[in-house]
Amino acid sequence: MGQFEFDGTQVVGIGGNPDPMHISTSFVERQNLTMRMGMRRFTRLTNGFSKKVENLRHAVALHFMHYNFCRVHQTLRVTPAMELGVTDHVWSIGEIVILLDVKNKQAA
Repeated sequence: MGQFEFDGTQVVGIGGNPDPMHISTSFVERQNLTMRMGMRRFTRLTNGFSKKVENLRHAVALHFMHYNFCRVHQTLRVTPAMELGVTDHVWSIGEIVILLDVKNKQAA
C-alpha cells in the first residue's frame, strides 16, 4: 500500500433552513447506488479498481459531469444542469473533452 500522511481536519459549519419533508437518507442512498451501478470500480469483486487515488478522483469527476450535463433524466426530461439553469443544452462527450483540453492548457 502507498504511504498517506494525515494533514488534519477542518470543522466547517453549514447552515440553512432545509424543508424537513426533503430530509432523507434515501436521497443519498440513491446517489450511492447510481454511482456504484454507473462505475464498476465501486462494485465489489471487480478488477476495474483504481490503483491510484488520483485516477479514482478523475473517474468520479467524469461520472458526475456526464450524469449532470450529458444524461437526460427521465423524470426531469432534461439534464440536472439544465433544470438548475447552469447550461442551456445537453452536453456531448466532445464538449467535456474540449473542457478538459482547455483546463490542461491553462495548467501548462
